[in-house]
Amino acid sequence: MSSTSRGVTAPEEEREPQGEWGGKTGGVGNYADVNGIKLYYETLGTGHPLILLHGGLVAISMFGPNLPALAKGRQVIAVDLQGHGRTADIDRPIRLQLMAEDITALIKHLKLDRPDVMGYSMGGGVAMFVAARHPELVRKVVLVSTYLKRTSVYPELLPQQAQVGPEMAEAMKQTPMYQLYASLAPRVEDWPRLLGKMGDMMKEDFDYTKDLSTIKAPTMIVAGDAEMFPPSHAVEMFELLGGGKRDGGWDGSGISNARLAILPGVTHYAMGLAPALAPTVARFLDEPTPKGQ
Repeated sequence: MSSTSRGVTAPEEEREPQGEWGGKTGGVGNYADVNGIKLYYETLGTGHPLILLHGGLVAISMFGPNLPALAKGRQVIAVDLQGHGRTADIDRPIRLQLMAEDITALIKHLKLDRPDVMGYSMGGGVAMFVAARHPELVRKVVLVSTYLKRTSVYPELLPQQAQVGPEMAEAMKQTPMYQLYASLAPRVEDWPRLLGKMGDMMKEDFDYTKDLSTIKAPTMIVAGDAEMFPPSHAVEMFELLGGGKRDGGWDGSGISNARLAILPGVTHYAMGLAPALAPTVARFLDEPTPKGQ
């Protein structure tokens, strides 16, 4: 590996992500030693920076064509979170709050000037905590397929989530998640360990309503109309951020800093590859930032 001023350039012979969420990303890969973890990230495009965070049990490549689409006119910095993709696990639990501090450290390490932060599902939770705890570091926020409470998902999904653990490691080797993991992970033998940590996090009860409501940065909520949770939960999040309180007015003066997008015919699992995702988000990111933000 060769050193760079902002990280360590990843080897040119890196394996290509495999499986349904695999494929070439077109990004330039680097590692950054931050917050006690060797964090892998890829950079695409130029312009105002956008930190992009994937969901649980997948990696950067889950965004497929949306990666280069988002990189048109901006610099996308896509990160593999703890224990995912090319970022090896470390000796700590997997928690949104801990990974948010990784991203905060990365922003400082790369000397980014108030980047936008966008996350999907688990990555959305990480993005939320970055914005809530470090408002001075973030310009805009995009939370995709993200929910605030364990009970926000449809009840029939809770028993499925409770089953995630190391004992499922062998059975899950037939899934696209393992195909992607096995093609990238520094230690493929950590697969049961990852499932155990993810299972522990998913079993915990949580309610991040207060955390979301503290975010002052302009924030977009994006959800599919066939999500793990009903569209009403996305509306609830939108309202917590000040959206949907009054008429926007002929001149738009009544529009809040919050945005809501419900993508038709999109499930939680297909969101990363949804063709409508990048143009929907790009329009929000390209809007002028309100004065004082």
